[in-house]
Amino acid sequence: MTTTSMSLRTQLNDILIAILPTNPVESIKGTELIRLVRLQLNGNYSDASLRYHFSIMSCDPSSPIAKVEKGQGYYRRSAAAPHLSSAQELLSLTQGRLDDMNTDQTSMDLAMMRIRKFRAIVYRYFEVNGRFPFVFRDPFTRESPLGNLWKFPEMVLIDWETGEAPEEEMTLEPGMLSLKQRLGISPFGLHAARLRIQPSLQTYREDFFQTLAISQWAQAGELIYAAPIIDEALADGLRRLNSAFGIGITSFGLTQEMLDDLPRPAQILNAHPRETEAMMGRLEINRIAAPKIRPHLDWNGLNSLKSESEEAQKMMTWLVNCLEKGRAEQYRDDDIAGQIPSGQ
Repeated sequence: MTTTSMSLRTQLNDILIAILPTNPVESIKGTELIRLVRLQLNGNYSDASLRYHFSIMSCDPSSPIAKVEKGQGYYRRSAAAPHLSSAQELLSLTQGRLDDMNTDQTSMDLAMMRIRKFRAIVYRYFEVNGRFPFVFRDPFTRESPLGNLWKFPEMVLIDWETGEAPEEEMTLEPGMLSLKQRLGISPFGLHAARLRIQPSLQTYREDFFQTLAISQWAQAGELIYAAPIIDEALADGLRRLNSAFGIGITSFGLTQEMLDDLPRPAQILNAHPRETEAMMGRLEINRIAAPKIRPHLDWNGLNSLKSESEEAQKMMTWLVNCLEKGRAEQYRDDDIAGQIPSGQ
C-alpha cells in the first residue's frame, strides 16, 4: 500500500468516527458520505478512490465503517463486543472462564439473564411453530470441560410428519412413517442448534465452526443469533461459509435492550397464548441462509453422543415413545423451566 493510500485511510479512520451514525437505520449513502468526508479531508482524492476505501474498510472488523445489509448506506461499527457478551462466554460462566475476568457481578448477572431469556424465547418460538425442541444443559455445568462447547448443542430441533387437519396436527402420518422405514430414512428430522447473542466479524467463524462440529451426527446444523445481522460484510461472510458447509443461519432480531424488556425466562416458557403471541410479535426473524439437510442421521455419531450424555438418552427415549404412541408430543421434563439453565 502506498504512503498516499495509508494517509487517506488514516484520515478516514478519524473522520468517519465523527461523521457516521451508530444507528444503521440512520445510515448515510455513499454519495452523501463522500460530500461530508471532503469537508474534512486533506488531499485531492477521486470519488472512485473514496468509494473503494469505504468498501475495503467496511470489510475490516477494526475499521469504524460498516455497510448495511441489503442497502446502500454506511454506519459506524460498534467497538468489538466484550468477551462477556457472546453466548459462548455466558455459558462458560458456569465453567469458570469468567471467574478471573475483571467484571462486576451485576454485569455478569445481566449478561446471563439475557442468554436465558434468549434460550426461552427460541424454545417457545419453535414450539408454537410446529417444531419440537429439546434443550441440553448438563454439558454446560461448572464441572464440564470447555471442549463440550464443540461437542454438544444447546438445543435440538425435531421435525415430524404430522396430519394436516387441526385435530390431527400432532398425529404422526402412518403412511409417511412406513415409507421412510422402507427407504431406511429416519422417521424424524434432527437439527442441532447453537445459540449466540451477538454476531460479530471477530467471532462469527468460531460460532459457525462450533455449530458445524456439534451437528455432524444430525441432519442439519443451525446457528441462531439473538441480535440482528446488519453488517453486510458479516452477512456475506456467513453466507460464504453456509455455501461451503451448509449450516443454516438465522437472526431473531433481538437487541440487548429488547432482551432486557422481555419477561423472565420462566414467564416466557409458561406464558398464556395471548402473551406468547405478543412476544412472538416482537421478533424479526431473518433467515440469512438455509441449512443443507442431509437425508440420513449419523447413527454412530448419535450413539456416541448417547454414551456420553444422559440427556441424549432422554431425548431418544422421548422420540421412541412418540413413535410408539403414533403422536408427536412436546418434551416435558419434571419442570419445563428446568430445561433453561438455573438462575432464572
